Amino acid sequence: MHSEGVASRSAEQRDSSRESRNGSGTPQLDAVSLAIIEQLQEDGRRPYAAIGKAVGLSEAAVRQRVQKLLDQGVMQIVAVTDPLTVGFRRQALVGVHVEGDVDSVADALTDMPEVEYVVMTAGSFDVLAEIVCEDDDHLLDVINKRIRALPGVRSTESFVYLKLKKQTYMWGTR
Repeated sequence: MHSEGVASRSAEQRDSSRESRNGSGTPQLDAVSLAIIEQLQEDGRRPYAAIGKAVGLSEAAVRQRVQKLLDQGVMQIVAVTDPLTVGFRRQALVGVHVEGDVDSVADALTDMPEVEYVVMTAGSFDVLAEIVCEDDDHLLDVINKRIRALPGVRSTESFVYLKLKKQTYMWGTR
């Protein structure tokens, strides 16, 4: 029994060591870690023992891999809410045209608590930001007094959400 556990641990350690970083610093994930991520995307509260059974690892090995994935920023485990049910009646996607350093504007947007998602783009906007607010007055304040006041922001265009039809994080790991 003891030697079986040692053999199992060393195989798990070998699998874990395959998860290295490529030249850009992005973690390279093996098939087992991808399978763990998919299990958690289906149910973020799935027990590690059940995940281990599905992917062929011990509960302890799954726990270790999940912690590593969290520490590396590969994934997060969070509760996804419907903004309307928790008091946020207004959402919008804001396209931002920037003069100069796009990074500094994206960083400033990232620091705003109302901004949930920031992406730098190639296209008609330099940055897109998803904003979740309590109401229209709150949204106006964020856009007019905070985003448009940022150094480098040339203009914005807002796309107010009328109805949220789909919000999932189930794209898997393909």
